Amino acid sequence: RRLVGKAISDFNLIEAGDRVMVCISGGKDSHAMLELLISLRHSAPVDFEIVAVTLDQKQPGYPEEVLPIYLETLGIPFYILERDTYTIVRSVIPEGKTSCGLCSRLRRGTLYGFAEQIGANKIALGHHRDDIVETVFLNMFFGGKLKAMPAKLRSDDGKHIVIRPLAYCGESDLAVYAHAKQF
Repeated sequence: RRLVGKAISDFNLIEAGDRVMVCISGGKDSHAMLELLISLRHSAPVDFEIVAVTLDQKQPGYPEEVLPIYLETLGIPFYILERDTYTIVRSVIPEGKTSCGLCSRLRRGTLYGFAEQIGANKIALGHHRDDIVETVFLNMFFGGKLKAMPAKLRSDDGKHIVIRPLAYCGESDLAVYAHAKQF
């Protein structure tokens, strides 16, 4: 909680009046981020809103009933978006090739558009410190450039601000937290 608060403060991630769309994948990182932001909202020096959003991409085996049941218990507004990006990705990417790039772009486009629909001015993603470091190495080795995921990013068109409140949190700490909270 302290590290999330520090990242918010250091990078000015959340400001008074923000409507933060918290993207929930169902994994430990996004669960932790949502619960930590809800906790911090109660003691934050600024007033902000939280809206949880899950994108069901229609991947086979995705347990679509789990997140709505969980989100109902939190007392915040939430949305479950259903977009069959899985079929699109499978039709474009050859078998055995990585689909992460296309899948990510389709997911991001859907989330950006939905953020506009609900009036969210910030989009919170559950990337943690280890994700940021891994991205640096992937970009160095495979892209030939020194580039990381920033804690705060304005989209190319300037309409969206993506924030990463877990920027200072290590994955192992998030795993311990998730286990303790029984996510």
